Amino acid sequence: MSVHVNRVIGLAGILMLVLLASSDRAWALGFIDISNVAFATVSDKQASIPVGHAKFCRTHASECQVNVDYVQAENLSDTRWQQLLEINSFYNTTIIPMTDEALYQTTEFWTYPNGYGDCEDYALAKRRALISAGWPASTLMIAVVRQPNGEGHAVLMARTDRGDLILDNQESLIKLWNDTPYQYVKRQSQYDSGEWVDIYDDRPTFVASR
Repeated sequence: MSVHVNRVIGLAGILMLVLLASSDRAWALGFIDISNVAFATVSDKQASIPVGHAKFCRTHASECQVNVDYVQAENLSDTRWQQLLEINSFYNTTIIPMTDEALYQTTEFWTYPNGYGDCEDYALAKRRALISAGWPASTLMIAVVRQPNGEGHAVLMARTDRGDLILDNQESLIKLWNDTPYQYVKRQSQYDSGEWVDIYDDRPTFVASR
């Protein structure tokens, strides 16, 4: 497909990726230090499943199961980075944002977009496309976040050997999770795509006045 790719990445993101370049050796040795701030820390206990995702799993059971081919993090090669850029750009520029209320007359409905969709639909489409491109399902997780204005939002988190990268329909740049303005609440489990875990995010955040 012909896609106009935004190759620009935020300065903070570039600096962080450079700092993490030493992880190439760690990857070769089969070890990744996920205690690094570039990786979001999660609970080892299950969190509540978003209502929309629970309903989605009832009709897409094969996409909400134990990841038998578990991979801790994907090697962020040039090819993998280009896939992230192209897929993020493609869906951000071809899907027209529209709420579930306007599309389906309900407050929460997760599904694959058909030209229109909200944040969860973008994330589902990007996740499916990356899995089709060869990414392990265990490295692609939808995350629920809180925006500075207090409203909920969903993004796709890609766990790579350079950190957790965020694909966001509201942002053309792909950034490390801790370089985004969101408060992270929870995400899919790496071990089971049908389960969720809490994210420990104690970073100070700016809350916009209403």
